Amino acid sequence: MFNSPYHNMLDCARSLYRVEGVRAFYRSFSTQLLMNVPFQSIHFVMYELCQGILNHDRSYNPAAHMIAGALAGGTAAAITTPLDVCKTLLNTQTSRTEGLANAVRTVYAYGGVTAFYRGLGARVVHIMPSTAICWSVYELFKYLLTSDSISSDSGPAKSEKPLDRDRDEGSDIFKSAAIFTPLEITYSSRVLE
Repeated sequence: MFNSPYHNMLDCARSLYRVEGVRAFYRSFSTQLLMNVPFQSIHFVMYELCQGILNHDRSYNPAAHMIAGALAGGTAAAITTPLDVCKTLLNTQTSRTEGLANAVRTVYAYGGVTAFYRGLGARVVHIMPSTAICWSVYELFKYLLTSDSISSDSGPAKSEKPLDRDRDEGSDIFKSAAIFTPLEITYSSRVLE
């Protein structure tokens, strides 16, 4: 942090532990959890939405994965910025604030509603590349692990992806749904007709 009284991270940790104990390291733990749940929810929903628009057939498409990942992360970061501002206030303790409710009041008193969006641009620019890379790497490994080109020494190469095979054979959900009772299948078939 700018104008920090500490020389480095270890100096900061030692000083915090000496003055405030272990509790200081978990000061904004509940706020962090409260922020991560909506962030990840928005992030995953937006990624799937963007994939549906950019990559209709859900094939391996690095450009679509990167763009969708960046947009998803940027959107989630923008929406959860107010919580991040409160978390930063609790972590840095620029004022002696305890708890999320007090942090919200302090931020509002400092600059009104606009204060909750301070650092929005920096946060979005920071998150977008990391989520683009994250989703691209995830999709690459998913592609490599399910690709037709993978072969093992102990047997022939996989001839097709399981999902593609099921789709090509025109199977419906009832062929592999042995867990349904005959009554449920009959009822579901009538509803589908």
